[in-house]
Amino acid sequence: MSGTRKNTQKKSSSNSRRRAKSISHGSFPFFHKYPRWAWWLGGIATVVAYVWVFYYFFVGPTGFRWRALYGDVNYPNGYEIQGIDISHYQGEIDWDKLKHGMINNCPIRFVFIKSTEGSTKLDPNFRNNFYNAREYGFIRGAYHFWSLKSSPRAQAYFFLNKVHLTGGDLPPVLDIEHKPINQKVEDFQRDVLTWLHIVEDKYHVKPILYTNYKFKMNYLSAPVFDDYPYWIAHYYVDKIEYQGAWKFWQHTDAGKLPGIRGYVDFNIYNGSFYDLKKLCMAGE
Repeated sequence: MSGTRKNTQKKSSSNSRRRAKSISHGSFPFFHKYPRWAWWLGGIATVVAYVWVFYYFFVGPTGFRWRALYGDVNYPNGYEIQGIDISHYQGEIDWDKLKHGMINNCPIRFVFIKSTEGSTKLDPNFRNNFYNAREYGFIRGAYHFWSLKSSPRAQAYFFLNKVHLTGGDLPPVLDIEHKPINQKVEDFQRDVLTWLHIVEDKYHVKPILYTNYKFKMNYLSAPVFDDYPYWIAHYYVDKIEYQGAWKFWQHTDAGKLPGIRGYVDFNIYNGSFYDLKKLCMAGE
């Protein structure tokens, strides 16, 4: 019995060593497929990519619609006509408190409100926000958020079906922030113009075009777009780098106001209050 146990122990020990050797050399062959320098290079590239993505979306001064990480809001100098834009992301708004809100010691004059997105989505707070904005004395406007999943024609008619602007309202707004990766710039611009023309034919006023500075320069710089009032999103800068004409500047997405929980976008109008009223649609 003793000899049998010794032989069994030797065989067991030998088998264990063979299994360990097999695991280290055969079970994970991809560890040995590439040289060590390739693994280091891949690791460094992954870290760099992660840092770039984090900076672009969460930190960068041109990061789009993300919370500011630079501290207090900087207010552009020389502009007195202040406004905000809102959607369901701001939740239920206390309009009694918001009515008395101030931005840089100036009253809030205008409110842009998200209405539709694509060809099927109505902002759940649109009707309530749109009604209250006028009831509480603000100049109001409605914006449509461009989608890559719907045709421009379907999006335009959906917007017109859900939004009914009247005299004293700001012109309709197209919020466009993305372009299909594989679509030619010329084709993309034609799609944008399709939406703009359909809505313009309905209201007999040129819609406002909203986008960020880089997107405008890269994809919407054709002269035909200069005919539309431009609402530029350009955060955390002392002045706009865009050299063309513009009407509105969304200068931060980290504003705070009474009546609104969390952050809200702050905007300025490039002109006097009289000019802002003239921009609004005629009739009542």
